[in-house]
Amino acid sequence: MSFSVPTAAYVHIPFCRRRCFYCDFPVFVVGDRSRGETSHTISQYVEAVCQEINSAPTFNQPLKTIFFGGGTPSLLSTEQLQQILTTLEKRFGIVSSVEISMEMDPGTFDLAHITGYKNAGVNRVSLGVQTFAAELLKIAGRSHSVEDIFAAIDLIHQVEIPEFSIDLISGLPHQSLDQWENSLTKAVEISPTHISIYDLTIEPGTAFGRYYQPGDQPLPTDETTVKMYQLGQKILTDARYEHYEISNYAKSGHQCQHNLVYWQNLSYYGFGMGAASYVQGKRFTRPRKTKEYYQWLENGAIIDCEITPIEEELLETLMLGLRLASGLNLKTLTQKFGTEKVAEIKQCLYPYLGKGWVQIMGEKLRLTDPDGFLFSNVVLADLFEKMGE
Repeated sequence: MSFSVPTAAYVHIPFCRRRCFYCDFPVFVVGDRSRGETSHTISQYVEAVCQEINSAPTFNQPLKTIFFGGGTPSLLSTEQLQQILTTLEKRFGIVSSVEISMEMDPGTFDLAHITGYKNAGVNRVSLGVQTFAAELLKIAGRSHSVEDIFAAIDLIHQVEIPEFSIDLISGLPHQSLDQWENSLTKAVEISPTHISIYDLTIEPGTAFGRYYQPGDQPLPTDETTVKMYQLGQKILTDARYEHYEISNYAKSGHQCQHNLVYWQNLSYYGFGMGAASYVQGKRFTRPRKTKEYYQWLENGAIIDCEITPIEEELLETLMLGLRLASGLNLKTLTQKFGTEKVAEIKQCLYPYLGKGWVQIMGEKLRLTDPDGFLFSNVVLADLFEKMGE
Protein backbone atom coordinates (compact mmCIF):
# COMPACT_ATOMS: atom_id res chain seq x y z
CA MET A 1 0.00 0.00 0.00
CA SER A 2 1.34 3.45 -0.88
CA PHE A 3 0.96 6.41 1.48
CA SER A 4 1.03 10.14 0.87
CA VAL A 5 4.08 11.96 2.24
CA PRO A 6 3.18 14.38 5.05
CA THR A 7 3.74 18.06 4.19
CA ALA A 8 1.50 19.46 6.94
CA ALA A 9 2.22 19.79 10.67
CA TYR A 10 -0.17 20.49 13.53
CA VAL A 11 1.36 21.77 16.80
CA HIS A 12 -0.84 21.70 19.91
CA ILE A 13 -0.36 24.51 22.42
CA PRO A 14 -2.45 23.45 25.44
CA PHE A 15 -2.33 26.61 27.56
CA CYS A 16 -5.39 28.72 28.37
CA ARG A 17 -6.20 31.49 30.81
CA ARG A 18 -9.36 29.55 31.72
CA ARG A 19 -11.22 26.53 30.38
CA CYS A 20 -14.32 27.43 28.36
CA PHE A 21 -17.46 25.66 29.51
CA TYR A 22 -17.86 23.71 26.25
CA CYS A 23 -14.20 22.68 25.82
CA ASP A 24 -13.04 19.06 25.97
CA PHE A 25 -9.65 19.66 24.32
CA PRO A 26 -6.46 18.78 26.22
CA VAL A 27 -5.68 22.14 27.86
CA PHE A 28 -3.76 23.37 30.87
CA VAL A 29 -4.92 26.52 32.67
CA VAL A 30 -2.13 29.01 33.37
CA GLY A 31 -2.05 32.53 34.78
CA ASP A 32 -0.76 35.72 33.23
CA ARG A 33 2.11 35.12 30.81
CA SER A 34 4.37 37.47 32.83
CA ARG A 35 4.24 35.27 35.95
CA GLY A 36 7.43 33.30 36.49
CA GLU A 37 5.83 29.88 37.03
CA THR A 38 3.66 30.30 33.91
CA SER A 39 6.64 31.31 31.80
CA HIS A 40 8.62 28.29 33.05
CA THR A 41 5.71 25.90 32.40
CA ILE A 42 5.29 27.09 28.83
CA SER A 43 9.06 27.10 28.15
CA GLN A 44 9.33 23.52 29.46
CA TYR A 45 6.52 22.45 27.16
CA VAL A 46 8.05 24.17 24.12
CA GLU A 47 11.30 22.30 24.77
CA ALA A 48 9.36 19.03 24.93
CA VAL A 49 7.54 19.73 21.64
CA CYS A 50 10.85 20.53 19.95
CA GLN A 51 12.26 17.26 21.31
CA GLU A 52 9.32 15.41 19.77
CA ILE A 53 9.75 17.18 16.42
CA ASN A 54 13.39 16.13 16.32
CA SER A 55 12.41 12.49 16.87
CA ALA A 56 9.86 12.40 14.02
CA PRO A 57 10.53 10.56 10.74
CA THR A 58 11.37 12.64 7.68
CA PHE A 59 10.59 11.96 4.02
CA ASN A 60 12.57 14.68 2.20
CA GLN A 61 9.46 16.76 1.58
CA PRO A 62 9.28 20.28 3.10
CA LEU A 63 6.23 21.45 5.01
CA LYS A 64 3.58 23.36 3.08
CA THR A 65 1.25 24.11 6.01
CA ILE A 66 1.78 24.53 9.75
CA PHE A 67 -1.09 25.02 12.20
CA PHE A 68 -0.71 26.14 15.82
CA GLY A 69 -3.90 25.09 17.62
CA GLY A 70 -4.95 24.85 21.20
CA GLY A 71 -5.57 25.86 23.79
CA THR A 72 -4.45 29.39 23.17
CA PRO A 73 -1.28 29.58 21.05
CA SER A 74 -1.25 33.37 21.45
CA LEU A 75 -0.02 32.80 25.02
CA LEU A 76 3.35 31.86 23.49
CA SER A 77 6.05 34.50 23.43
CA THR A 78 7.47 35.44 20.04
CA GLU A 79 10.69 33.66 20.99
CA GLN A 80 8.85 30.44 21.89
CA LEU A 81 6.94 30.45 18.61
CA GLN A 82 10.17 31.09 16.71
CA GLN A 83 11.88 28.23 18.56
CA ILE A 84 9.23 25.75 17.37
CA LEU A 85 9.28 27.07 13.79
CA THR A 86 13.09 26.93 13.66
CA THR A 87 13.00 23.32 14.89
CA LEU A 88 10.40 22.41 12.24
CA GLU A 89 12.46 24.04 9.51
CA LYS A 90 15.67 22.27 10.53
CA ARG A 91 13.93 18.91 10.76
CA PHE A 92 11.71 18.98 7.66
CA GLY A 93 12.33 22.16 5.70
CA ILE A 94 9.57 24.70 4.97
CA VAL A 95 8.50 25.92 1.52
CA SER A 96 8.65 29.69 0.89
CA SER A 97 4.90 29.77 0.18
CA VAL A 98 4.02 28.01 3.47
CA GLU A 99 0.68 28.71 5.17
CA ILE A 100 1.35 29.21 8.90
CA SER A 101 -1.90 29.43 10.87
CA MET A 102 -2.21 30.43 14.50
CA GLU A 103 -5.30 30.27 16.69
CA MET A 104 -5.52 33.43 18.80
CA ASP A 105 -7.98 34.59 21.46
CA PRO A 106 -8.98 38.23 21.90
CA GLY A 107 -7.36 39.80 24.93
CA THR A 108 -4.30 37.51 24.90
CA PHE A 109 -1.96 39.51 22.66
CA ASP A 110 -0.85 43.07 22.03
CA LEU A 111 0.76 44.86 19.07
CA ALA A 112 4.27 43.70 20.02
CA HIS A 113 3.18 40.04 20.16
CA ILE A 114 1.28 39.95 16.89
CA THR A 115 4.06 41.87 15.15
CA GLY A 116 6.51 39.27 16.44
CA TYR A 117 4.27 36.41 15.30
CA LYS A 118 4.05 37.89 11.81
CA ASN A 119 7.80 38.43 11.65
CA ALA A 120 8.29 34.79 12.70
CA GLY A 121 6.20 33.71 9.69
CA VAL A 122 2.56 33.58 10.81
CA ASN A 123 0.45 34.59 7.81
CA ARG A 124 -2.96 33.29 8.87
CA VAL A 125 -4.80 34.05 12.10
CA SER A 126 -7.88 32.18 13.35
CA LEU A 127 -9.54 34.44 15.93
CA GLY A 128 -11.70 32.72 18.54
CA VAL A 129 -14.59 35.20 18.63
CA GLN A 130 -17.42 32.62 19.19
CA THR A 131 -20.13 35.31 19.63
CA PHE A 132 -20.54 39.08 19.57
CA ALA A 133 -23.14 38.94 22.40
CA ALA A 134 -21.58 39.92 25.74
CA GLU A 135 -24.02 37.82 27.79
CA LEU A 136 -23.30 34.71 25.68
CA LEU A 137 -19.53 35.15 26.12
CA LYS A 138 -20.10 34.94 29.89
CA ILE A 139 -22.44 31.95 29.55
CA ALA A 140 -19.80 30.13 27.45
CA GLY A 141 -17.05 30.87 29.98
CA ARG A 142 -14.97 32.92 27.54
CA SER A 143 -12.24 35.05 29.09
CA HIS A 144 -12.63 37.99 26.68
CA SER A 145 -15.17 40.77 26.15
CA VAL A 146 -16.79 42.16 22.99
CA GLU A 147 -14.44 45.14 23.30
CA ASP A 148 -11.48 42.73 23.31
CA ILE A 149 -12.74 41.25 20.02
CA PHE A 150 -12.68 44.56 18.19
CA ALA A 151 -9.32 45.52 19.75
CA ALA A 152 -7.86 42.20 18.50
CA ILE A 153 -9.28 42.74 15.00
CA ASP A 154 -7.75 46.22 14.94
CA LEU A 155 -4.33 44.76 15.80
CA ILE A 156 -4.67 42.12 13.04
CA HIS A 157 -5.45 44.88 10.54
CA GLN A 158 -2.58 47.05 11.81
CA VAL A 159 0.06 44.42 11.12
CA GLU A 160 -1.69 43.33 7.89
CA ILE A 161 -1.92 39.59 8.46
CA PRO A 162 -2.91 38.41 4.94
CA GLU A 163 -5.28 35.60 5.97
CA PHE A 164 -7.74 36.20 8.79
CA SER A 165 -10.50 33.85 9.99
CA ILE A 166 -13.25 34.32 12.58
CA ASP A 167 -14.70 31.39 14.58
CA LEU A 168 -18.36 31.51 15.66
CA ILE A 169 -20.47 29.04 17.69
CA SER A 170 -24.18 28.40 17.15
CA GLY A 171 -26.52 26.56 19.51
CA LEU A 172 -25.21 28.11 22.74
CA PRO A 173 -27.45 28.05 25.84
CA HIS A 174 -30.01 30.90 25.74
CA GLN A 175 -28.82 31.88 22.24
CA SER A 176 -31.62 33.35 20.11
CA LEU A 177 -31.90 33.53 16.33
CA ASP A 178 -31.61 37.32 16.58
CA GLN A 179 -28.33 37.06 18.51
CA TRP A 180 -27.03 34.56 15.95
CA GLU A 181 -28.01 36.80 13.05
CA ASN A 182 -26.31 39.75 14.76
CA SER A 183 -23.04 37.78 15.13
CA LEU A 184 -23.16 36.72 11.47
CA THR A 185 -23.88 40.28 10.32
CA LYS A 186 -21.01 41.69 12.38
CA ALA A 187 -18.65 39.03 11.03
CA VAL A 188 -19.59 39.93 7.45
CA GLU A 189 -19.09 43.65 8.19
CA ILE A 190 -15.59 42.91 9.50
CA SER A 191 -14.95 41.02 6.24
CA PRO A 192 -12.32 38.41 7.19
CA THR A 193 -11.09 36.15 4.40
CA HIS A 194 -12.54 33.09 6.19
CA ILE A 195 -15.35 32.30 8.65
CA SER A 196 -15.82 29.03 10.57
CA ILE A 197 -19.16 28.14 12.18
CA TYR A 198 -19.38 25.37 14.76
CA ASP A 199 -22.62 24.00 16.18
CA LEU A 200 -22.26 23.47 19.93
CA THR A 201 -21.73 19.85 20.95
CA ILE A 202 -22.32 18.99 24.62
CA GLU A 203 -19.33 16.86 25.58
CA PRO A 204 -19.18 14.72 28.73
CA GLY A 205 -16.66 15.94 31.29
CA THR A 206 -17.11 19.61 30.33
CA ALA A 207 -18.89 22.23 32.45
CA PHE A 208 -21.73 22.29 29.90
CA GLY A 209 -21.83 18.49 30.11
CA ARG A 210 -22.56 18.82 33.83
CA TYR A 211 -25.06 21.67 33.42
CA TYR A 212 -27.12 20.54 30.44
CA GLN A 213 -28.51 17.49 28.69
CA PRO A 214 -28.63 17.61 24.87
CA GLY A 215 -32.12 18.65 23.72
CA ASP A 216 -33.03 20.34 27.03
CA GLN A 217 -33.64 24.03 27.60
CA PRO A 218 -31.98 26.52 27.76
CA LEU A 219 -30.25 24.97 24.74
CA PRO A 220 -31.91 25.96 21.46
CA THR A 221 -34.30 23.34 20.05
CA ASP A 222 -33.25 21.16 17.13
CA GLU A 223 -35.60 23.23 14.96
CA THR A 224 -33.82 26.43 16.02
CA THR A 225 -30.33 25.02 15.43
CA VAL A 226 -31.40 23.96 11.93
CA LYS A 227 -32.61 27.51 11.31
CA MET A 228 -29.26 28.81 12.63
CA TYR A 229 -27.40 26.64 10.15
CA GLN A 230 -29.62 27.73 7.27
CA LEU A 231 -29.32 31.38 8.30
CA GLY A 232 -25.53 31.13 8.43
CA GLN A 233 -25.45 29.53 4.99
CA LYS A 234 -27.69 32.23 3.50
CA ILE A 235 -26.04 35.28 5.07
CA LEU A 236 -22.49 34.15 4.30
CA THR A 237 -23.10 32.90 0.76
CA ASP A 238 -25.08 36.09 0.00
CA ALA A 239 -21.96 37.95 1.16
CA ARG A 240 -19.96 35.95 -1.44
CA TYR A 241 -18.31 33.54 0.95
CA GLU A 242 -17.94 30.09 -0.61
CA HIS A 243 -19.37 27.31 1.57
CA TYR A 244 -16.51 24.94 0.85
CA GLU A 245 -16.90 22.63 3.87
CA ILE A 246 -19.76 21.81 6.24
CA SER A 247 -18.57 24.31 8.87
CA ASN A 248 -16.33 26.59 6.81
CA TYR A 249 -16.75 29.54 4.47
CA ALA A 250 -14.06 31.43 2.58
CA LYS A 251 -13.70 34.21 0.09
CA SER A 252 -12.59 32.87 -3.28
CA GLY A 253 -9.02 31.55 -3.08
CA HIS A 254 -8.85 31.77 0.73
CA GLN A 255 -9.65 28.24 1.88
CA CYS A 256 -7.61 26.91 4.81
CA GLN A 257 -4.98 24.79 3.08
CA HIS A 258 -4.01 22.98 6.27
CA ASN A 259 -7.53 21.79 7.07
CA LEU A 260 -8.00 20.61 3.48
CA VAL A 261 -5.25 18.07 4.22
CA TYR A 262 -7.48 16.51 6.91
CA TRP A 263 -10.63 16.47 4.78
CA GLN A 264 -8.79 14.95 1.83
CA ASN A 265 -7.51 12.25 4.20
CA LEU A 266 -3.86 13.00 3.43
CA SER A 267 -0.93 12.39 5.77
CA TYR A 268 0.09 14.97 8.40
CA TYR A 269 2.37 15.32 11.41
CA GLY A 270 0.99 16.09 14.87
CA PHE A 271 3.09 17.37 17.76
CA GLY A 272 2.28 18.10 21.38
CA MET A 273 -0.06 16.95 24.10
CA GLY A 274 -3.16 15.22 22.68
CA ALA A 275 -2.15 15.94 19.06
CA ALA A 276 -3.17 13.43 16.39
CA SER A 277 -0.99 12.46 13.44
CA TYR A 278 -1.47 10.33 10.32
CA VAL A 279 1.88 9.16 8.99
CA GLN A 280 2.66 6.06 6.91
CA GLY A 281 -0.90 4.84 7.32
CA LYS A 282 -0.77 5.02 11.12
CA ARG A 283 -3.21 7.22 13.07
CA PHE A 284 -1.83 8.05 16.48
CA THR A 285 -2.97 10.40 19.26
CA ARG A 286 -0.47 11.50 21.88
CA PRO A 287 -1.31 11.37 25.61
CA ARG A 288 -3.79 14.09 26.62
CA LYS A 289 -2.32 14.81 30.05
CA THR A 290 0.93 16.66 30.70
CA LYS A 291 2.57 14.05 32.94
CA GLU A 292 1.75 11.18 30.56
CA TYR A 293 2.90 13.19 27.53
CA TYR A 294 6.28 13.93 29.13
CA GLN A 295 6.60 10.27 30.16
CA TRP A 296 5.83 9.16 26.59
CA LEU A 297 8.58 11.46 25.32
CA GLU A 298 11.03 10.16 27.92
CA ASN A 299 10.25 6.61 26.78
CA GLY A 300 11.25 7.44 23.21
CA ALA A 301 8.07 8.94 21.68
CA ILE A 302 7.19 5.56 20.15
CA ILE A 303 4.24 5.46 17.75
CA ASP A 304 2.79 2.14 18.88
CA CYS A 305 -0.17 1.39 16.61
CA GLU A 306 -1.09 -0.65 13.55
CA ILE A 307 -1.49 0.60 9.99
CA THR A 308 -5.11 1.61 9.42
CA PRO A 309 -6.95 -1.32 7.75
CA ILE A 310 -8.17 -0.61 4.21
CA GLU A 311 -11.84 -0.96 5.28
CA GLU A 312 -11.36 1.65 7.99
CA GLU A 313 -9.48 3.94 5.61
CA LEU A 314 -12.42 3.80 3.19
CA LEU A 315 -14.88 4.85 5.90
CA GLU A 316 -12.57 7.66 7.01
CA THR A 317 -12.18 8.83 3.41
CA LEU A 318 -15.98 8.93 3.02
CA MET A 319 -16.58 10.66 6.36
CA LEU A 320 -13.96 13.36 5.72
CA GLY A 321 -14.40 13.85 1.99
CA LEU A 322 -18.18 14.26 2.17
CA ARG A 323 -17.63 17.26 4.45
CA LEU A 324 -16.31 19.14 1.42
CA ALA A 325 -18.60 20.92 -1.04
CA SER A 326 -16.41 19.47 -3.80
CA GLY A 327 -17.09 15.99 -2.42
CA LEU A 328 -15.26 12.86 -3.51
CA ASN A 329 -13.89 11.78 -6.86
CA LEU A 330 -15.42 8.41 -7.79
CA LYS A 331 -12.58 7.59 -10.18
CA THR A 332 -10.02 8.09 -7.41
CA LEU A 333 -12.14 6.01 -5.00
CA THR A 334 -12.34 3.22 -7.58
CA GLN A 335 -8.58 3.22 -8.14
CA LYS A 336 -7.91 2.98 -4.40
CA PHE A 337 -10.76 0.81 -3.10
CA GLY A 338 -12.07 -1.07 -6.17
CA THR A 339 -15.12 -1.07 -8.43
CA GLU A 340 -17.15 -3.31 -6.12
CA LYS A 341 -16.78 -1.00 -3.11
CA VAL A 342 -17.76 2.07 -5.13
CA ALA A 343 -20.84 0.22 -6.41
CA GLU A 344 -21.77 -0.55 -2.77
CA ILE A 345 -21.38 3.11 -1.85
CA LYS A 346 -23.66 4.20 -4.69
CA GLN A 347 -26.27 1.60 -3.77
CA CYS A 348 -26.22 2.71 -0.13
CA LEU A 349 -26.62 6.37 -1.07
CA TYR A 350 -29.34 5.81 -3.66
CA PRO A 351 -32.26 6.65 -1.29
CA TYR A 352 -30.66 10.00 -0.48
CA LEU A 353 -30.43 11.00 -4.14
CA GLY A 354 -34.24 11.14 -4.20
CA LYS A 355 -34.32 13.23 -1.02
CA GLY A 356 -31.96 15.74 -2.63
CA TRP A 357 -29.30 15.23 0.05
CA VAL A 358 -26.74 13.58 -2.24
CA GLN A 359 -25.62 14.35 -5.80
CA ILE A 360 -23.65 12.22 -8.24
CA MET A 361 -22.51 14.33 -11.18
CA GLY A 362 -20.05 12.67 -13.54
CA GLU A 363 -17.18 11.48 -11.36
CA LYS A 364 -18.21 13.64 -8.38
CA LEU A 365 -20.06 12.39 -5.30
CA ARG A 366 -21.14 15.12 -2.89
CA LEU A 367 -23.65 16.18 -0.26
CA THR A 368 -25.93 19.07 -1.24
CA ASP A 369 -25.84 22.47 0.43
CA PRO A 370 -27.55 23.07 2.79
CA ASP A 371 -29.83 19.99 3.10
CA GLY A 372 -27.19 17.30 2.54
CA PHE A 373 -24.83 19.01 4.97
CA LEU A 374 -27.63 19.38 7.54
CA PHE A 375 -28.42 15.66 7.40
CA SER A 376 -24.84 14.49 6.93
CA ASN A 377 -24.91 12.55 10.22
CA VAL A 378 -27.93 10.55 9.01
CA VAL A 379 -26.28 9.78 5.65
CA LEU A 380 -22.93 8.85 7.18
CA ALA A 381 -24.46 6.69 9.93
CA ASP A 382 -26.32 4.68 7.28
CA LEU A 383 -23.21 4.51 5.10
CA PHE A 384 -21.06 3.30 8.01
CA GLU A 385 -23.61 0.70 9.09
CA LYS A 386 -23.98 -0.81 5.60
CA MET A 387 -20.33 -0.52 4.53
CA GLY A 388 -19.16 -1.93 7.86
CA GLU A 389 -21.23 -5.10 7.57
